[in-house]
Amino acid sequence: MESVDLLYKAIYILAIFGITLLIATYSTYFERKIAAFIQDRVGPNRAGPAGLLQPLADAGKLFFKEDFIPAKSNKALFILGPGVAMLVATMSSAVIPFGDRLIVGGHEIVLQAIEVNIGVLYIFGVVSLGVYGLMIGGWASNNKYSLLGAIRAASQNISYELAMGLSLIAVLMMTGSLSLREIAEQQAGFNWNIWYQPLGFIIFLVCAFAECNRTPFDLPESEAELIGGYHTEYGSMKLGMYLFAEYINIFVASAVMSTLYFGAYNFPFMENLRQAISDPILANNVVTLVGVVAMFTKIFLFIFFFMWVRWTLPRFRYDQLMKLGWKILIPLAILNIILTAGGILLKDYLF
Repeated sequence: MESVDLLYKAIYILAIFGITLLIATYSTYFERKIAAFIQDRVGPNRAGPAGLLQPLADAGKLFFKEDFIPAKSNKALFILGPGVAMLVATMSSAVIPFGDRLIVGGHEIVLQAIEVNIGVLYIFGVVSLGVYGLMIGGWASNNKYSLLGAIRAASQNISYELAMGLSLIAVLMMTGSLSLREIAEQQAGFNWNIWYQPLGFIIFLVCAFAECNRTPFDLPESEAELIGGYHTEYGSMKLGMYLFAEYINIFVASAVMSTLYFGAYNFPFMENLRQAISDPILANNVVTLVGVVAMFTKIFLFIFFFMWVRWTLPRFRYDQLMKLGWKILIPLAILNIILTAGGILLKDYLF
């Protein structure tokens, strides 16, 4: 790789990192606004115009709060827990293709931080590590509510990872690739996987809620039972890192669902737009930029859906959560694999 390409790649990685943090920061603002709208309130409106500086005010409050560490906790692990959660969350967006290719000064810039042919496995593996941050924090706090929250988080994540992995197998059988870019390229135009995998998408979506610990699956931190769960003893920026990691996970889950099922950066009539511009380089760049806008529009719609559900549905009981995961989602995911395999065999036989 030439030095110019390395420079472009470094700028792109920094841009994606900054955009991820910015979206996670302002997700807190929009969550409050959406909650206020659903509950017929005004929401944040004091910090800056329309309350737009509220996330910065929250960050300042958390940053300047006293950094409290319980006397009988394991201090090293207590500090390490939020760091692990944050690190794992920021690592997972590295393989997501946010756009196709830009051509600038004769150089081709791929809008993806790292292209690996096992992108799906990479994301699945990294997301699975996220539970260690919750487990470490809950155990190190030396608090029974924190420990119960950590155990709930671990058992919930393991249960729903099974169904999530099984729902992914059907997509992999159709596409024949573990590369997220290849999966995106196969959905050119409006040929999205959602038309062929509606059941798989619903299973993946439900599991994504559970993996992100979002309502109605927020049992690891349920305030009514566990007073905050694994982060009961946390305050200041350590608590902020746990909350930040949750919003980054929502952003990544939304990006993965957009890539796997909703065509990633592809949009209807993209080839018509490409042919309407006579200069091929300009046409490529215009289509790529519109594709980036399409990708982020899909991501924002999913983030809105996460927030809408949180402020609409009540929390499950723990036995209901486990029953849904083991007795409903896993059998449905296996059925989806069988149906997909039958469909592929039938297509090969007929065509």
